[in-house]
Amino acid sequence: MTQTPTIATHSGTFHADDVFGVGILMGVFPSHTLIRTRKQELIEAADYVVDVGGTWDAATGRFDHHQRGFDGARPAHEVDGATVPGVGYASAGLVWSAFGTAYVKAWASVAGHSLDDAAVAEIVRSIDHSLVQYLDIVDTGQGDVSPGIFGLSSLIAQLNTHWLEEKGLDHTAKAALLETRFREAIAITRKFLDHAISKKVAQLRAMDTVRNAPRLLGGRVLHLQEGGMPWTHVVVNEMPEVMFVIYPDSDGNQYQIKTVPVESGSFTARMDLPDAWAGLRDGELAAVNGVADSVFCHLNLFIGGARSFEGAVKMAELALAARTAVAA
Repeated sequence: MTQTPTIATHSGTFHADDVFGVGILMGVFPSHTLIRTRKQELIEAADYVVDVGGTWDAATGRFDHHQRGFDGARPAHEVDGATVPGVGYASAGLVWSAFGTAYVKAWASVAGHSLDDAAVAEIVRSIDHSLVQYLDIVDTGQGDVSPGIFGLSSLIAQLNTHWLEEKGLDHTAKAALLETRFREAIAITRKFLDHAISKKVAQLRAMDTVRNAPRLLGGRVLHLQEGGMPWTHVVVNEMPEVMFVIYPDSDGNQYQIKTVPVESGSFTARMDLPDAWAGLRDGELAAVNGVADSVFCHLNLFIGGARSFEGAVKMAELALAARTAVAA
């Protein structure tokens, strides 16, 4: 390993997996030389090779998945008692499995965060689970996880040049334009990745704060004193009795009351706000619920708000009473 390594990938059209893999190595080795080529002698001379070269060997910096007999995949896992094969690797997953830890540590150093080994491991696992495996699925044809141009893989593909842009360009100019687009794709991908890491760090740092937050109304309402605190994972998995969460909004103008989903990512709540509040605002809502400083209730009954903390607590109390009465 050199401190200024050469990173090689293929020339021509790029995809999200080579963009991602090269981007990870660029983050780990800020001082580097990047070449895009199909010339075998340049590929063999490079310190790291992504998505080309016909070899997977992390120890020697080779991360290709196109060779005959390649069967690299994530470990199998159990789902409802059945063994499910792990998602097969493309170059994105190969590089992340080898350098994800180093990338997260490099990110943390620049961002000024101190992360222990357990936190780093959880971040690496989470990013693979929520992002990298889907890049691999699309690249290897294991599935279409985002039809149209909705997903990251498809959006990255849009940055490739097309025939109208290439019209009139010689080979050198065309290659230069593709190189520019490739670097744009890396910058965009790393921006999304870095923000995903940042959000995961925020989630991990928030967990103890959420666990220790005060409970109101017989433990059924959680009060977070800071807005923007990620709470869903802890509340869903550790606090089955909590129906609503109250916190100040980002502008500091109101307190919001939010329903708790039955599971992370679900749009179904453990308990909705009352039907009679749906879509009402300010005076109209206050006339219905009797809370003078009511601000709003979403039409879909998953969030509402009041100007004061006391008003938000009163809304929670009324919602609990209303839903309990309906259930009875």
